[in-house]
Amino acid sequence: MNITPDMVKELREKTNAGMMDCKNALKEAKGDIKEAFEIIRKKGLMIAAKKSSRTAKEGVIGSYIHMGGKIGVMVEVNCETDFVARNERFQQFVKDLAMQIAASNPKYVSRENVPADVIEKERHIFSAQVTGKPENVTAKIIDGKMEKFYEEFCLLDQIFVKDTSKKISEILTAIIAEIGENIVIRRFARMQVGESLE
Repeated sequence: MNITPDMVKELREKTNAGMMDCKNALKEAKGDIKEAFEIIRKKGLMIAAKKSSRTAKEGVIGSYIHMGGKIGVMVEVNCETDFVARNERFQQFVKDLAMQIAASNPKYVSRENVPADVIEKERHIFSAQVTGKPENVTAKIIDGKMEKFYEEFCLLDQIFVKDTSKKISEILTAIIAEIGENIVIRRFARMQVGESLE
């Protein structure tokens, strides 16, 4: 299969991967763009997994003010070097995250940050909603409802508001693969005028 520059360009636009990575993925996929996309994605995931053990102590605190000062967000995103912290792509990612938090109002960075008592409470509520079904069916329904809970309240599980085909975790993985450093969303705060302080 002949790999054309247009094919490489199309894959590069979809993945942000390097030219040679795109060309090699297309060769491996025998010219199938969809398959090549999955190959790049898997390699990106592998790169991200390797990077995740490295310490990220540099970074920036990004902010976003919305609705004429009615909603404000601050988010801390860490990386390994000051050089990356100043990188335009990294800075744009931080801005996108702040906008995401303003729009989607997550409560936690990841599902690992959800307190055990909150998970227990939610599971209890969901189990009360499911009655008269076999135990294994009930368990599956509760797990499904918990997934929806994570997608609503955990930033990494949320659908990216600027590209609804991806989750925030996928955007993070792609940036780690592209930049080549571990990147960690450390914490955030979202304030809305008039909201309850409880």
